[in-house]
Amino acid sequence: MSTSGSQLNMNNHPEVFRVRDCALVALATGLSAQNLREFRDGLQRVHEGSIYHHFWGRFLQSQFDEPEYNNDFASWIYHGLHEKALAERLSVIDPTEYDDIGSLREDILERVEERLDETEFVAWAKVDEQFQFVRSQIVVLDTGKIIERPESLAKAVSEMSLGSIFYHFIDARRRTPEKIDDFSAWLSDWGEKYVSLREAIMAIDPFFSSLKELRRIIAGTASLYMDKEAGRE
Repeated sequence: MSTSGSQLNMNNHPEVFRVRDCALVALATGLSAQNLREFRDGLQRVHEGSIYHHFWGRFLQSQFDEPEYNNDFASWIYHGLHEKALAERLSVIDPTEYDDIGSLREDILERVEERLDETEFVAWAKVDEQFQFVRSQIVVLDTGKIIERPESLAKAVSEMSLGSIFYHFIDARRRTPEKIDDFSAWLSDWGEKYVSLREAIMAIDPFFSSLKELRRIIAGTASLYMDKEAGRE
């Protein structure tokens, strides 16, 4: 799929935006934790893909619409270990503010180490409530749908599945050279006219909203921009 760079077709127009859908397949890592020390040790060893999964993978789970905590680590530390203070420290972490997963891992570890230094008592989770470090593999599907011009973006986004929103607005940040969403990358091919729309979409923080809310915000942003452009004509 060509969604970034100066990709032109034979008529010297940018390529169409090809809409994909996706699903995540969970994979076991073999690492688990029953207390905070074991959690720290697992966090140090686990593949970066697992950290990504525990922050972003839950977006495709139905209960994410109203999350109590914003990542799996914070949720387990609260529900499994009943460490409310640490859970709150981890819940406010926004992974979009980190340059890479390694930096994110280091910050989580620092907060966990601080909590371990604060107390001599180490809480244990029940055997059936251990934290299981999981990573995921993305399965990408071609929907057959396309967006030919930016004017069609708002309507197209409003009709996308949640899997499409995840793939194009969240997972894209791992794929595009500029580490941005596919919509913004595609709009860059359309020249100066759509710079402000591109910047507005890039400014949307994907982490503290559900996929349904992100779909509404992106579509609304594109629609508002097009309405303003129509009013200038």
